[in-house]
Amino acid sequence: MSPVNARLLIATTNPAKLSEYRLLLARYPLELVSLRDLAIAREPEESGATFAENALLKARFYFRLARLATLADDGGLEVDALGGAPGINSHRWLGTEADDTMLAEEIVRRMADVPQGRRSARIRCALALVYKRDHQTVEHVTEAAIEGVIAPAIYRPVRAGFPYRAVLYLPARGCYLAQLGEEEEARIGQRRDAVERADRYLREIARMPPAC
Repeated sequence: MSPVNARLLIATTNPAKLSEYRLLLARYPLELVSLRDLAIAREPEESGATFAENALLKARFYFRLARLATLADDGGLEVDALGGAPGINSHRWLGTEADDTMLAEEIVRRMADVPQGRRSARIRCALALVYKRDHQTVEHVTEAAIEGVIAPAIYRPVRAGFPYRAVLYLPARGCYLAQLGEEEEARIGQRRDAVERADRYLREIARMPPAC
């Protein structure tokens, strides 16, 4: 009989993000479960002032609900010429009615007159883990970013859940981030680096009995 893996909740409702984490965490002997798997529909108020604060806020919230080791992240696009905007407001920058294509189009519109040398930007990710170790709650946050420049046009179609990958151009690779396949995006992206920096904590979770 094969051993039962420890469980890790990936606290997201974004199917594309969940799929990416399944690729990134495939090397760990973990059973990944989603909010949908656990029928959790509640959401915390994202009141943090930084990506790291929001990631930890979400991980704490879902850990308390699920009583499972929990991974949550927060991230978005930072454009230097826009003073770091949209930043922590990346997903609600234009209000709740804006879709992914509208977000990407607005970035291109606002950057239309910005010269090439001032188009630097990055997609940042903060990843938070919350879990129990010997009856003590462990909290760990890592951050990473992928650097590029804002392109003058959108790469279409805009992939659902990842609007800003359609406007971030990677000069070293000669392509948009969105032009890479799903596995290649995961291999070089900001979430990969954040996962790497959390490796020892993920290994610790993987060694825990399934009930933890």
